[in-house]
Formats: sequence, C-alpha cells, structure tokens
Amino acid sequence: MTRIVAALVGLAVLLPAMIWGGTTAVEIIVPIAALLCMDEYARMAFPDDRPFATSLMTALAAAVYGSVLYLGDRYGLLACIGVVLVAMISTVLRPGPIDRAADRFGRTLTGVAWVGGTFVFMPLLRRLDGGLAWVFMLLTIAWLSDTGGYFAGRFFGKHKLYEAISPKKTVEGYVGGMALATVGVGVVRQIGLPDLSIIDVVVLGVGLGTLGVIGDLAESMLKRSFGVKDSGTLLPGHGGLLDRVDAVLFVAPALYGYAVLVKGY
Repeated sequence: MTRIVAALVGLAVLLPAMIWGGTTAVEIIVPIAALLCMDEYARMAFPDDRPFATSLMTALAAAVYGSVLYLGDRYGLLACIGVVLVAMISTVLRPGPIDRAADRFGRTLTGVAWVGGTFVFMPLLRRLDGGLAWVFMLLTIAWLSDTGGYFAGRFFGKHKLYEAISPKKTVEGYVGGMALATVGVGVVRQIGLPDLSIIDVVVLGVGLGTLGVIGDLAESMLKRSFGVKDSGTLLPGHGGLLDRVDAVLFVAPALYGYAVLVKGY
C-alpha cells in the first residue's frame, strides 16, 4: 500500500505537468530529477567525497544535456568527448588512493553517462510528433513491467530469475510484468499512437519491458557492489528516486531509437 500511495502521489504531480506544461515542463522537471538521482548515485559510489562527486557529475551531465537539446548533434558529440577528458583530468588531479584511480574514473563516467546522460531522451521523446504519447509509452513500459512483475511474483513466484543479484525476482514475475507492459503499450497505442502495429506493441511491451528488467537488475548489482540496500529514502516504499527510474533510464534511449529509426518519427 505504501508503494501504491507513493506512486499515485508522484503521478499526481508529474502527469499534469507533462500534459499541460508541454515540452517546457518536461525540460524543467527532467533536470531536477536527474540532479536528485545524481546525488543518490554519488552517495553510493563516493560516500567519502559526495559533494565534489555530485557537483562534478552534475556539471558534466548538464553539458551533455544542454548540448544535445539546444545546440545539436555535433555539439552533443563534442560534449560527450569533453566529458571523458574532464573526468580523466579530475581523476588525475583528485585521484585519492592511486590503486583506486581507475575505479573512481569508471564510477564517474557511469554516473554521468547512465544516471545523467540517459535523462536527455525524455525531452527528446516529448519533442517528437505525438510526443506526449511517446512519454506515456516510456512510463508505461518501465513502470507496468515493474508493477506486473511485483504482484505476479508475489502471488505466483516460485522460480528465481537472477538470485545472485535480486533474490526476490522470479520467472513468473517476469512473465507477469511483460504481460502487463504489453497490455499497457496496447492501450497507449490505441489512444495516442494508432499507426503502431500489433507487432510494434509486442516488440515494445516484451522487448523494451525486458530491457527495463535488465535496468532494474543493473542498479541492484551496483547497489550490492556499493553495499547499500536503497539508493535513497525520498520515496516511501520505493527507496530513492533512482530506485524508481532505473528501468526508465534503460528504456528511454531504446524507445527513442525505435521511434526515430524504426518508425520514422
């Protein structure tokens, strides 16, 4: 019940902004969410140097975000290359224990590219024709696959999916999650993207739903390696914001690629 109430409260704030605020609202909300997630990641990855790590990764992610959205692909590419160089320079100037310098560099790039960089695909989706429907498609795939997996696993789960990383995930939960995600994609298609075919519905529901599960497993793997249970305490019943959007960060780039490269939006 706590999980459901927290999700409903979040949706009550998020959905009106996305519907009536247009692309501007999305481009304002997304950086705020990215900053919160970046700070949660820094708390896990750099517990002894959190303020500096948050500031550095936020600045680098902001450079990529702003370049891609407002300056174009060429500058976005330059920003990505600059991120790698600045992250390396930062590691040289502030290496900490030398035998952990490579680890620090990798953790920094992971934070910028995964936690920060993938957020840019949300406003990019909103800018497409039928952008609001594409954003709903993103949230539907990521969240319904998780919700369906949670309840199907709770009531029917017997066979572990990947016990070493996530002991509670089950094969039955995975199947339930993919089924609910596919139904959700079908509803979004019916309402806002009627040119999508039944094949598209299945590919997006099962294919990208699976990618969302992998995103959740990836964050669980990182949390285990960092020795923490949750990324934060912002959302009761869910942990941190990063715990809630880990699947979104995997699905968003793939959905944007599918919309642009496969469907020609």
